[in-house]
Amino acid sequence: MNTFLKQYLRPAIVLTVLLTIVTGFIYPGIVTGLAQVIFPHQANGSLVTVNGKVVGSELIGQYWTAPRYFQGRPSATVNATTGKPEPYAADNSSASNAGPTNAAYIQTVQQRVAALQKANPDAPAGPVPADLVTASGSGLDPDISLAAASYQVPRIANARGLSQAQVTQVINDHVQGRFLWVFGEPYVNVLDLNLALDAIK
Repeated sequence: MNTFLKQYLRPAIVLTVLLTIVTGFIYPGIVTGLAQVIFPHQANGSLVTVNGKVVGSELIGQYWTAPRYFQGRPSATVNATTGKPEPYAADNSSASNAGPTNAAYIQTVQQRVAALQKANPDAPAGPVPADLVTASGSGLDPDISLAAASYQVPRIANARGLSQAQVTQVINDHVQGRFLWVFGEPYVNVLDLNLALDAIK
């Protein structure tokens, strides 16, 4: 029994305590401290404030429905309590998990295309940008492609009494380039665009 305690149980307990302290307290503490010092904005949620009031995060999309605003990707998130659809439910990130051969999914996308075309009758001719009718993997995507933003320009210009050139300039002023100039495609953040629109006198 004494041998068992010394050879097996005691080392196991010591290692468990030691690793708990190192990986559960010291390492997370160092990483959190470095993040607060080097990237404080990102470490605290990339929050966006207007006149001292938090209006959203650059990392989490919002459900924009008014014609005067850019609208983001459809969101497949659901209410964590009721299980009912709730767009951009930030406490329950999820995807539809439906593939391109799923009949119900195809019907949903077709319905979104029809609704989008109805809401944007003066949009450029051609296919509807895919990211305006398909949900992202997280259901919380805050960004859209340049094509998706441009598609909405006529509607927004009409709703705000602006020229299409003014709205297009807002897009051009907020383009985010490829990561490391190589990865991904240029995009725009929907919240940034809408705040910029509201700032136009």
